[in-house]
Amino acid sequence: MLVVLVQVTVKREMLGEFERAILQNAAQAVEREPGCVRFEVSQHEDDPAQWMFYEVYMSAEAFQEHRRQAYFLAYQAVADRALLSKTLTRYMPRGVGISQER
Repeated sequence: MLVVLVQVTVKREMLGEFERAILQNAAQAVEREPGCVRFEVSQHEDDPAQWMFYEVYMSAEAFQEHRRQAYFLAYQAVADRALLSKTLTRYMPRGVGISQER
């Protein structure tokens, strides 16, 4: 398993286009890629220019496969114009997650 945490700052004038691109990328990844376990997109509560993506892949290879998909490349084209900053951190899970449906 591989967890990828991405934090970005988006140019305010590009927020609408960026949001459409990242949500399409995330939805397609979860729907079409067996190696993409989870892809959550969050926007900062007080600063709409701040975004975070929490992505979980079955392997590092699955993450690389994601980055070759047409919908990722379409997102990347928008991100190349929209982002002011980006931090990507890779994590290797070391425990069992616990969740509870409410």
